[in-house]
Amino acid sequence: KNSIFSYFCSISYSIGIVHPLAIFVDSYGTGSVPDNELVEIINKNFDLRPGMIAKELMLENPIYERTSVYGHFGRDEFTWEQPKKIVR
Repeated sequence: KNSIFSYFCSISYSIGIVHPLAIFVDSYGTGSVPDNELVEIINKNFDLRPGMIAKELMLENPIYERTSVYGHFGRDEFTWEQPKKIVR
């Protein structure tokens, strides 16, 4: 969301392993940063352990009523829609 207009990102996990097994990014040539560098930026800026994702996005606090109408994405009121300051 910070610098790419069209992209695909895949993060692979395995049961019993805390950190992702793989991170794949394809910006389809629309990004201002090469895809392999984006993977490095993701690794530097995001703690992708499942528990930390839940904590960062405040998923322990259910907001079912607000998300049941108009969807989960594209609404600035949700934590996952707030751009994060990125360190390169």
